[in-house]
Amino acid sequence: MKKNYVLVATGLGLVQLVLLNTAAHAQDTTKVLNDVVVTATRSPQKQSEIGRVVSVITADDIKHAQGKTLPQLLNTVPGIVFSGANNAPGISSDVYMRGATTGNTLILIDGFPVNNPSTIDGSYDLNAFPLDQIDHIEILKGSGSTLYGSDAVAGVINIITKHAKGQGLKSNVQLSGGSYDTFKESAGINGNIKNTGVAINLSNTDSHGFPAATDTTGKGGFRNDDFHQRSASVNLNQKVSDNLVINGNFQGSYNTGHLPQEAFTDDQNYTYANTFLFGGLGADLKIHKGDLKINISETDVKNNYNDLAGPTNFDFASYQKNTGNITDAEAIFNYEFCKYFSIVTGADFKHRSTNQLSTFDTIPKTQATDNIFNAYASLFFKAGIFHMELGNGYDHDSQYGSKYNYTVSPSVLLFDQLKIFATTASAFKSPSLYQLYSQYGGTYLKPETTTSYEAGFDWEILKNTLSFNTVFYKYNTKNVIYFIEENDPPYGKYENGSFQKNKGFESELKYKNNDFTASAYYAYVTGALTDVNGVVTNYLIRRPKNTYGANIYYQFISNFSAGVNYRYTGDRTDENFTTGSNVTLKHYNLVDAHLQFEANKHISLFADLKNLLDEKYTDWLGYNTSRFNFMAGVKYQIN
Repeated sequence: MKKNYVLVATGLGLVQLVLLNTAAHAQDTTKVLNDVVVTATRSPQKQSEIGRVVSVITADDIKHAQGKTLPQLLNTVPGIVFSGANNAPGISSDVYMRGATTGNTLILIDGFPVNNPSTIDGSYDLNAFPLDQIDHIEILKGSGSTLYGSDAVAGVINIITKHAKGQGLKSNVQLSGGSYDTFKESAGINGNIKNTGVAINLSNTDSHGFPAATDTTGKGGFRNDDFHQRSASVNLNQKVSDNLVINGNFQGSYNTGHLPQEAFTDDQNYTYANTFLFGGLGADLKIHKGDLKINISETDVKNNYNDLAGPTNFDFASYQKNTGNITDAEAIFNYEFCKYFSIVTGADFKHRSTNQLSTFDTIPKTQATDNIFNAYASLFFKAGIFHMELGNGYDHDSQYGSKYNYTVSPSVLLFDQLKIFATTASAFKSPSLYQLYSQYGGTYLKPETTTSYEAGFDWEILKNTLSFNTVFYKYNTKNVIYFIEENDPPYGKYENGSFQKNKGFESELKYKNNDFTASAYYAYVTGALTDVNGVVTNYLIRRPKNTYGANIYYQFISNFSAGVNYRYTGDRTDENFTTGSNVTLKHYNLVDAHLQFEANKHISLFADLKNLLDEKYTDWLGYNTSRFNFMAGVKYQIN
């Protein structure tokens, strides 16, 4: 452990020394505290005026990661661990933000919630979202239930898809291929025709993959678990007047392939077909000193798993079919009273349902449903160097009743370069429909409730060029839902545990000038779970205490650039479900590289090289991860 701290401190120090030596030649090419973000407050606010540090994955960052998946890209953000991001394609991955369990991070598409009611914990599979359809991503780390309701316990990931830009339609096609016989084709149309904006993106991915399960016998013979994805994204907007814009969006993905039976166990006959559909319709009305947004959205997920009879399936066929639906309607009102006070207030109604049918269990849609109403208001005050957010939210669930949430977030901005902030907030996560209505759960379950504290600073050491931020945080969660095994059928059930405590910190150093960008980060998290019997578990499953890394990108000449990403993932604890024991997974280092060449204004070439050191490691016990692999391709801008 001491060795890791020395390496981190030395690495950050060397990076800072290099950046300070080159910063004198930098120009104002980037903004930090003056960046405008929406996710933290549901209204456009400068980073300097809010008591949080919001991470933004920009369009350029996505351009420099064309060979990655969305989970692999998010794994480069401090404080986020996407466990399983490098497993076989098609295997779902788990997002852990600041040590919270999966399902405690709210996923948004263009501001609409899409967490999946058909899964056990309500988490959304981000493997279903192609990276080439995304413009940028805003990541709020910290409790956000006051404004967003359930699931926004550890934070919010807001995926903003590509929207129309510029007058006239422009189109492009992209072809790429690489390791594991992976091939991808995509095409897009983008632009405005007078007052109508159009953005359409289509993609197709096919991969033969590799065996998802680990073969401990060494005899081989495990099949390659393939992955096939068809995806489409459509964004339309119509400017009705200078004050009114109507917008609509759709995102759909159809994924098929093969899966293993379980950890360490192959299955030649296990197939899946999953459909993810999301659609939204909204209006944005600008009024004097404010605006009103009204949005309606629908999320539909269909999962079909079929396992034919065979030696790995006890000689009989099994199946599982489940659907999940979320209908959401909301209204958001932003208003600036004067130069000192502004307000964000709104209301949201969400209807959730799921229908699950399998060989072993059935949950009818008529039974597995609930309604959640959320109303909120946040008041913002700013005077001189001082800023303050005071927020309150009310939630009513048809199953467990009412909850109140709050946010108190003061901050000060010194010398127009150093923001010091603190936040205390409450958050909650409703039991999933599976936990409420499956044979393992019941309506006796209560929501998990969290009180969080964070404090830190965001410092522009050299304005618009070099910045450094650090955040310390602590989460106390009550009524944690966990699964307890029993000797009698159905051999287990969900219960509310006693509590879980997480704490840690994150630090990040960033630098950018015309040709060179670099960052270095370190994140530490630790936690303990106490069950109903008072037994304390001093580890977090699949979540390392230590992660750190660095990202460097350089424009060598006008048409050629290259970058390198490094990430260290520390030791983690995982469960062996066969023996009932826990094991320690060894730490590992990953180094990736990206090359970009602009042949001319129409043609660009790229290559993404992942796991350059050919590291052999395990993210999930009993499952394989990819070794050295690559993707390379060409993009043609038609006009």
